[in-house]
Amino acid sequence: MFTTLAAYVHDIDPYAIMLWEGGPIRWYGLSYLVGFAIGWLLIRRVLTVGRSTFKPAQAMDIVVTMALSIVIGGRVGYAVFYDPSLLYTFTSQMPFWNLLAFNKGGMASHGGMIGLIISAFWIARRAPGGPHRVSHVLDLGAFAAPIGLGIGRIANFINGELYGRPSPEGFKWAVKFPQEMHEWDPNDPRIEALRPLIPNGQSMHGYEVIDRIIAMIQNGSPMAKAAVEPLLTARYPSQLYQAFLEGVVLFAVLAILWWKPRRPILIGSAFCAVYGVLRIIAEQYRLPDAHIGYDYLGLTRGQWLSVALTLTGVVGAIIASMRKAEPMGGWR
Repeated sequence: MFTTLAAYVHDIDPYAIMLWEGGPIRWYGLSYLVGFAIGWLLIRRVLTVGRSTFKPAQAMDIVVTMALSIVIGGRVGYAVFYDPSLLYTFTSQMPFWNLLAFNKGGMASHGGMIGLIISAFWIARRAPGGPHRVSHVLDLGAFAAPIGLGIGRIANFINGELYGRPSPEGFKWAVKFPQEMHEWDPNDPRIEALRPLIPNGQSMHGYEVIDRIIAMIQNGSPMAKAAVEPLLTARYPSQLYQAFLEGVVLFAVLAILWWKPRRPILIGSAFCAVYGVLRIIAEQYRLPDAHIGYDYLGLTRGQWLSVALTLTGVVGAIIASMRKAEPMGGWR
């Protein structure tokens, strides 16, 4: 059920189609498909009208390779940067290895970028019609990425995840996310106050109560929403901030820069530098992961990774300006 921000309590159903409990189609998964489809259109546009060693027909192969690398890199990156336990935790249920439990969430955009870089080397070496510059492949991937990032952040909002820090009282765009109840202790007295809303709720574990209440809210129960609303924290809709900054703003900058052919790696470097700065800004409104909190100097893990990414972009842009390589790409 979709509502506007004015509804105050987040009540969006994360499933686009749910034929059975827990599946099969979430808005989050669809966001990846839409992002990759738009990326394919953008890359094909560059290969059609710009200067490139690739043929337009190769756009699909490029995007599929990048897509797989981004998904794998995003998941592994989340484990390495944010939750190493995923690397060594196994269960008796499918998919047995927690690293493969994509349905439980956990993707890192910085890890996805590393995956894209690895795929660029593979594409440059293996794609027919070469030789191809790795730097040119990176430029193609960078140009295609922002819209997908923006759509992914909207999907984060739909899922009620990666939400913002507490907002000031009376903040116009504040949102209350019922998903924050998962951070409560299972014996929290607030959970006990919610049990009467659920048939046979007394026999449920604390987190089962929370899951049922969230499901009721997403199914449009005004009673559940009214009961939960005073228990939740008003927060910044940081996912939407990131969708605008990492999607719209970042793409606009790259589109202006690549209006005409540029020296290879300039677009990829601009992506790193601009994304890093925008992410540092957006993280000021996003709540850090509970098990990590803040790192050195009061910055989040995402901000420190973005500092490194920004410096990488600046160095790359300097290198691009010093090289005498022939300009490539361009979407006009």
